[in-house]
Amino acid sequence: MPYPESMVRLIEAFAKMPGVGSRTAERFAFYILGSPREEVEELARLLLKVNGNIRYCQECFNLSEASVCHICGDPTRDHGVLCIVQDPKDVISIEKAGDFNGVYHVLLGALSPLEGIGPKDLKIRELFERLKKSPVKEIILGTSSDTEGDATSLYLLKHLKSLKIKVTRIAHGVPVGSALEFVDKATLARAFKQRQEV
Repeated sequence: MPYPESMVRLIEAFAKMPGVGSRTAERFAFYILGSPREEVEELARLLLKVNGNIRYCQECFNLSEASVCHICGDPTRDHGVLCIVQDPKDVISIEKAGDFNGVYHVLLGALSPLEGIGPKDLKIRELFERLKKSPVKEIILGTSSDTEGDATSLYLLKHLKSLKIKVTRIAHGVPVGSALEFVDKATLARAFKQRQEV
């Protein structure tokens, strides 16, 4: 690259981010180059603050600036309903929908034997320790509907049955506003299997 060394290193640093290719990394670098110094300094402070202050909640493993996240610490939430998700991003997606008032348990991944990710690599042991201490009346399996998410869900279901707690799985099917002609076969088949009486 015909850029000065510091610019090359900045582009390379941006390109390491997930989903960022070399062209986008180059645009980011030029954006930084053209930004006022105060904005760049604020961005640098925020990056250091997030890197230093954000941790996992001791209860649910969601992202938090305190030892317990704002959801686990909220007494107005229904702590008897526990939704198990793969990543903190899943918590954000469910919270944006605004219909869930329970609490979460974040596994920090999904089972994937091909990648060498087994039960010990996820927060499954912590989940069962939590269930011993907390009176939970319903567990919602909110893992993704891909191969890894389904495998994780089945593994959890097998081990949760002995606890005599109601276990449900989030529904998967035809997205709202979609025409059936554009829905893939697997999604359509699952939608028919999980149909409900109206």
